[in-house]
Amino acid sequence: MDDISRIVEAVAGLLKYNPANPMIFSSGIFLFLFAAFTFFYAFMRRTPVLRMVYVSLFSVYFYYKTGGFYFFLLLVVSLSDYLIGRLLGRTEAKPYRRGLVALSVLINLGMLAYFKYMNLFVRIANDLAGHDVFAFRNIFLPVGISFFVFQSMSYTIDIYRRQLQPLTCWLDYFFYLSFFPQLVAGPIVRARDFIPQIRQNPLRVTREMFGRGLFLIMTGLVKKAILSDYISINFVDRVFDNPMLYSGFENLMGVYGYALQIYCDFSGYSDMAIGLALLLGFRFPKNFDSPYKSATITEFWRRWHISLSTWLKDYLYISLGGNRRGRLRTYLNLIVTMLLGGLWHGAALRFVLWGGFHGVLLALHKFLMRLFPRMKATGAAMKRGWRTAGILVTFHLVCLGWIFFRARDVGTGMDILEQVFTNFDLSLVPGIVAGYWTPFALMAVGYIAHFIPQRFQDKACGAVIRNPLAVNALLLVFIIWVVMQVKSAEIQPFIYFQF
Repeated sequence: MDDISRIVEAVAGLLKYNPANPMIFSSGIFLFLFAAFTFFYAFMRRTPVLRMVYVSLFSVYFYYKTGGFYFFLLLVVSLSDYLIGRLLGRTEAKPYRRGLVALSVLINLGMLAYFKYMNLFVRIANDLAGHDVFAFRNIFLPVGISFFVFQSMSYTIDIYRRQLQPLTCWLDYFFYLSFFPQLVAGPIVRARDFIPQIRQNPLRVTREMFGRGLFLIMTGLVKKAILSDYISINFVDRVFDNPMLYSGFENLMGVYGYALQIYCDFSGYSDMAIGLALLLGFRFPKNFDSPYKSATITEFWRRWHISLSTWLKDYLYISLGGNRRGRLRTYLNLIVTMLLGGLWHGAALRFVLWGGFHGVLLALHKFLMRLFPRMKATGAAMKRGWRTAGILVTFHLVCLGWIFFRARDVGTGMDILEQVFTNFDLSLVPGIVAGYWTPFALMAVGYIAHFIPQRFQDKACGAVIRNPLAVNALLLVFIIWVVMQVKSAEIQPFIYFQF
């Protein structure tokens, strides 16, 4: 009876949503369920509809385990934009088409604004009135809403622009929108890239796809569960929580640590998402391309969160006029685009400052390239010395932005800068390094791995592709074992789950 009770409890745990224990890619329960999921998935190579239903049901379950009953928002968005897409495909009247795409944007952005910014609006209204005008309970932000809303909007906008034909089956659209590898934290996959892959028959997972997918999953696990989580818990969080308790050197290393943490966390998720999709027979575009190798701020945004930066460019910057309406308007469009990109991350002044800071940097770089024709957009066109200097300057400008992105408020960010510039005692460095030698060592490993030439990463990936299955299985088991040795008692959600 005890065995039966334990089994019942285990099954109940799998079916119950626990906000304190979300299902994430780096958790053991997800890896176990994914292995079971792929076993049955392998028998559906020649049955696209069954495969789509099976994956869609698992995607809904995955979202429920990650974000609770807010999965109904997926249904709302998928139904509304599917129907709007069908109507767009049936009419040629320009005013009618504009009204339909405006309706899609209104539904999607209205939903996003309610869940993401209503708490802020209510707080401001109550503060202005001096009392609680609105008795409002905090609204929980649904996991991944920023990503699947942007993904769905791109579908209707592309149909409006006649760059995409509307789907004729709702199941195809729901599969595209809810596909679990990219559902809760991207990458933001375009419909025109993904939809042609949905009904492939038979399903093809080549040896190259399988090996590359496994390599990305393993590197994603290392980035997230070994590098990001460890340096966050054991050093970075302590500094950002109480910067005035730490020296200038510790604050500076905390900033460097956060720069590595957010990169390893988010690119680790993207690597695992792309790898999981490859194992299921689907290809996603690259979302990160060694961004700290960038020699200019323009290059940084071509390498960092590529799916979001290209989305903002294609659907916001170009819609505002891009660079077609004169130089001043171009600079203004860049700043506005990045301000809204910062606001997309959350309803807080620090995100707006971060976005505006990057917008000003992008506009300034574009201005300087016009003023000095020898300045380049990317490091590839620079001589080695200039490229090295550009990388150092760009990295530290990005780190300056990360301070306010991570700090709990603007005042805390200013405290960090104050400590770095006024309390930097070199005599303390040896003792600090000795006291935090493990997180500092992992930071060094992370940065070295980031800056090694791409050809070495390609060789490592090629080795995994060529390895026998047994060797790769042992390698994956070893990585999971290392993760278990260094992981904290509590699951550390991916940083971009909060956006």
